[in-house]
Amino acid sequence: MSIAAPSNPKEITVRGIILGILITLVFTAAQVYLGLKVGLTFATSIPAAVISMALLSAFKDATIQENNIVQTIASAAGTLASVIFVLPGLLMIGWWAKVPFWPTFGACAIGGVLGVMYTMPLRRALVSQSDLPYPEGVAAAEVLKVGMASRAGAAEGKAGLWAVIWGSVASAAFAAFAAVKLMAGEVSIYFRTGAGATGIGASSSLALIGAGHLMGITVGIAMLAGLVIAWGIMVPLMTSLSPAAAGVDASAHALGIWSREVRMMGAGVIGMAAIITLAGLAKPIFGGLKSAMDSARKAKLNGGVLDRTEQDLPIFVVGLVTLLSMVPAGWLLASFLQGGPLASLAFPLVAVGIGYILIAGMFAAAVCGYMAGLIGSSNSPVSGIAILTILGAALSVGMVGRSIMGPEVAQALIAYALFVTTVVLAVAVIGNDNLQDLKTGQLVDATPWKQQVGLLIGVIAGSCVVPPVLELLNHANGFVGAPNLNSISDQPLAAPQALLISTLAKGVIGGQLRWDLLGYGALVGLLLVAINFALKKSSNGKYSLPPLGVGLAIYLPSAVITPVCIGAVTGYLFDRAMEHKVGGDTAKRLGVLVMSGFIVGESLFNVALAGLIVVSGKGEPLAIANSLSEAQAMIVALVLGVAMVWGLYRWSARSGRNVAA
Repeated sequence: MSIAAPSNPKEITVRGIILGILITLVFTAAQVYLGLKVGLTFATSIPAAVISMALLSAFKDATIQENNIVQTIASAAGTLASVIFVLPGLLMIGWWAKVPFWPTFGACAIGGVLGVMYTMPLRRALVSQSDLPYPEGVAAAEVLKVGMASRAGAAEGKAGLWAVIWGSVASAAFAAFAAVKLMAGEVSIYFRTGAGATGIGASSSLALIGAGHLMGITVGIAMLAGLVIAWGIMVPLMTSLSPAAAGVDASAHALGIWSREVRMMGAGVIGMAAIITLAGLAKPIFGGLKSAMDSARKAKLNGGVLDRTEQDLPIFVVGLVTLLSMVPAGWLLASFLQGGPLASLAFPLVAVGIGYILIAGMFAAAVCGYMAGLIGSSNSPVSGIAILTILGAALSVGMVGRSIMGPEVAQALIAYALFVTTVVLAVAVIGNDNLQDLKTGQLVDATPWKQQVGLLIGVIAGSCVVPPVLELLNHANGFVGAPNLNSISDQPLAAPQALLISTLAKGVIGGQLRWDLLGYGALVGLLLVAINFALKKSSNGKYSLPPLGVGLAIYLPSAVITPVCIGAVTGYLFDRAMEHKVGGDTAKRLGVLVMSGFIVGESLFNVALAGLIVVSGKGEPLAIANSLSEAQAMIVALVLGVAMVWGLYRWSARSGRNVAA
């Protein structure tokens, strides 16, 4: 239910734009690090809304619509940073040694603008005329309503700001303990299973605990199922079929089989789940386009006047901006090919690239936008979209370049496919974010076209941050699978998504892709889709097992997935404990903000640490000598992590009671 608003409320303001940009800069840096470390990102709308309300409360004329514009601008940080799921692949294949600013900025900005344009016609079909739940969009609207509605709401807004601060400080301190070597960076155990081996690991990361809380118990259970499938079934079985050589320990044996074979099957699971999702979206896509054109005709018949809350950017502007965007897109692609072994094929490759961005981007944005409405933007199938996009891009450019194929040409084609995929992924994730934000706006009586302009501002701001932060981390740490000739630390970031995407591109163009493993994974994905369908049908939609969550847990390292599962379970238990308690709903919202702080604090600390590595020239500038054994360091990590999580959950419960009183 929307709240009453003036006929022309204050929405886009200079102070709101500045605040939104500043939040975007901070959150984008945090997201880039998190995505490179663990292959996951998080939605920034809710923490941005809380920060906005707390700071703009100093102005008596601040409105809920103005705060909504701030969170809309800042929400770009939570999505645009997902381009780092692809971009490091250009470093991994040796095409780039450093991250250039303008090509990276251009790919992010052009893709982001197209993401807004492509999903604007879908607003009526997928937002205002749809029964999709939009969990994160509704949650952000509730936070805005509570924060603006009363004195109690103002008190909650201040408590929420402190929740983000305390969560950030705690996670930064926890990460600092790992940086100075006073605790283990990972808790793990690996063991033999007859001729095979398996095990489990858990990264010492409060950010991952926070990500699990934000994802929720449904996705958490799906990921737990993926852990069981990967490390309880696939790894023991496949290591038994490929016994280890003499002297290879259980850890190396299990991790080797998982990285070479099991995670490729996980990619097949993700890809199949994404394909099935795409197949079911033709009707909403065409319905949205029809609704947009009907609305334009209606406005013309009524003298060009639409209610403020139904005013999108005009459809002709959307079409014009989309077509005009192809000019810088074409220049960007041509510049990428200039002077390389593909210069003679520049025209057909640029034509293929533009066509692919137009068509694949449109479908990718629609799929991600629909999934944002179904399960939230944090859980949207970005990984599946990236997998399908790189397979299509690699096949397309490979067909153009096969007439002059050679080692240098193959590398150039792989690089070009990765660059085109980066643009398409930017389209997809911003389209995802646009519909989520528009749902929030619908619930607070915002003006759609002003939100779309706000998101465009966020896109440009975020696009300015991604290249320098990515290059900083490249210089400080480098990435797994890359030459890392200029990196200082000997501990490269995993960049798991980029590693997979670059592996797929090399496999398609080089003809060495393990299609058999992808096929086995696709069969598992089909089985999971059937199980999910049966589960939802038998429980009337109450229970589900999202196949994408299962696939991600098979594909991503157990050290990443285990703490995410723990965070999902602890978040569920905390929310259950707060049911029917005084201030329980407030405590739940504060818990969400603490967990958002966990992600921001740890990520920003590690970005700052990367800067210190570059300045000092030392790989571990904060490390201090100590006598802790590996087991003792793991115990310290466990005890400290449990104490911080329990303490801040308790603080959230107490603060919720105080606000209610």
